[in-house]
Amino acid sequence: MGSINIKELALKLNLSKSTVSRAFRGHSDINLETKERILKVAKELNYQPNHHASNLRAQKSKNIAIIVPQIANNFFSQAIDGIETVAREKGYHLLIYLTADNFESEVAYVNDLYNGRADGIIMSVSGEANDHSYMNKLQEKHIPLVFFDRVYDDIHTAKVTTNDYGSSFEATMHLVEAGCKNIAFLVTNKQLSIGKMRMQGYLDALKHAGLPFKDELIIDCSNDDHRNLTVLTNAFQTMTIDGIFASVERLAFATYYVCYDLGISIPNQVKVISFSSLEIAPLLNPSLTTITQPAYEMGLQAATLLFKMLEHADDQVNDQVVLSSRIISRNSTL
Repeated sequence: MGSINIKELALKLNLSKSTVSRAFRGHSDINLETKERILKVAKELNYQPNHHASNLRAQKSKNIAIIVPQIANNFFSQAIDGIETVAREKGYHLLIYLTADNFESEVAYVNDLYNGRADGIIMSVSGEANDHSYMNKLQEKHIPLVFFDRVYDDIHTAKVTTNDYGSSFEATMHLVEAGCKNIAFLVTNKQLSIGKMRMQGYLDALKHAGLPFKDELIIDCSNDDHRNLTVLTNAFQTMTIDGIFASVERLAFATYYVCYDLGISIPNQVKVISFSSLEIAPLLNPSLTTITQPAYEMGLQAATLLFKMLEHADDQVNDQVVLSSRIISRNSTL
């Protein structure tokens, strides 16, 4: 009688591959009755566990790679704190890679991690290209991946996000209720999932409020701060704008700089709201109204999912965790 593989054995037992694998590795979370049944059927079917492969899998780097656009943004530093809390409890170290929103850097970092330098990757993406096939090798190499905040919809893996559409809808309505009728939406990447969701929330809120959509009020910005100052200066000088909804924190800063330079009063002439986890938002002049994401909790959740994938390597983990942001009203929208 020929031997069978672990997948066939798990099917015969009506158990998951990871449960069968943990039974052979002596994990304490498998009860004695189940373990004895697995071993009995394995013997009957001549199943031989591949101890060599198990040993190879056991050779861990004890490192987790974090790939993010930047850490100057307070959101990402808080998220990394959450990741580090879980990693430290598991005896792991963090390797932090900064892409500066550059797609080539992102690809290079991912390619560099194929060599086993890290046991898993937690990532917030750059989104500057549509071809994400370079990530397929991660699955081939059995390197688990978790996206957080900014994700690629076409890559099927675990993801931790916030309710971006609902938050954007509420943020736009907050400006409408404050009396704004010409609300500009500032965005850095409309092609990225997070950009699309936030923009759709803005558009649907305008429709709900009975305000006309004006294409010129969706203002394309970038990660170049000097360019953003130029773009926003031109916008204020050529259009009537009484409300600014910044989809990312850096665009709120740019708005403050431009308004100061042009002598535009916040909130008397233009009201400003922004996605931001900035701890000094209450100290700005005027204090900034924010849609605050639970950045630390997102990091905790992302790391928890990653270790779930590491500890149950034979199971497919595609969990989608969606957390809620909240609007904190301050003087910039009074």
